[in-house]
Amino acid sequence: MTTKTKPALLLIDIQQGFYDTDYWGPRNNPDAEANAARMLNVWRSHHLPVFHIQHCSTTPESPLAEGKIGNEFQEIVKPQNHEPVLKKNVNSAFIGTDLQAQLDKENIKTLVIVGLTTDHCVSTTTRMAGNLGYEVFLLSDATATFDKVGFDGQRYAAALIHETALASLHDEFATVLSTEEFLKHFP
Repeated sequence: MTTKTKPALLLIDIQQGFYDTDYWGPRNNPDAEANAARMLNVWRSHHLPVFHIQHCSTTPESPLAEGKIGNEFQEIVKPQNHEPVLKKNVNSAFIGTDLQAQLDKENIKTLVIVGLTTDHCVSTTTRMAGNLGYEVFLLSDATATFDKVGFDGQRYAAALIHETALASLHDEFATVLSTEEFLKHFP
C-alpha cells in the first residue's frame, strides 16, 4: 500500500445511537469502534488530518436525530477541539457539507474510511470519494452494519450485508483492507 499524498481519516457516524440494537437490530463486528479508535490514535500521533462525520437524522424517532443522546459521538472516538466535525443528514459525507472543499484546501487526495454503517453512509461516502478521484482505503474491520430485511421480507444477516457491501466497493471505489493490513504498510 502506498498513498499519493498525506492521508486523511474519515470517521463516519460513530455515534451513541448505534448502540440501540432494539432500534437497529442485530449487528456484526463488535470490534469496529475499537479498530476505528486505534486508527484515530495512529492519526493523532502522526498529526495527520482527521474528519468526524456526524449523522443528524431528520427522522424524529431515530436515535441519531439531533438533540438526542444517540446523536453524540461514542466516547472511544470523541473529537478533540481542533478536529473538524461535519454534520450531514443524508448518506454521503460529501452532500450538504464542505468536506470536499476542506480536503481540496489541504491538498488531500488519499482517504482512509472507517465507521457505521458499512452498507449505508460508509458505502455511499466511499463511492463518492472514488468517483471524485480520491485514493480510498476502506478498513473492513473498522466498519459494521446491522441485519436488513429485503423487499420480499427475507432477513439478511449483518455479516452478509457487510461482506457484500465490501465486495461491491473493493477494487472499484476503494482498496478494502483490515486495520492490521493497512498499518503494516503505514506510514
